[in-house]
Amino acid sequence: MTEEEKKRAMLLGLGFDNEDGKKRITNGDNFCLVGGSEETHERMTETVIKFNEKLSRRGKDLRELSDEEFRDLMREASEG
Repeated sequence: MTEEEKKRAMLLGLGFDNEDGKKRITNGDNFCLVGGSEETHERMTETVIKFNEKLSRRGKDLRELSDEEFRDLMREASEG
């Protein structure tokens, strides 16, 4: 494996508004989401799924995004 292939990139979402005591963990392609209320966890999940769809349409890997591209994609994904 080359050094570039060894590098990994992942989105990590943390929710801190959980008051019902349930443990919520969702893993997927390029992401891991932990915690949050049911509503928060659902919103994080929807956002990363949309993010990954947009990333795929661009034909890019998460590791290939510039900071600006990352911010743009995340903004688009979180807006709905």
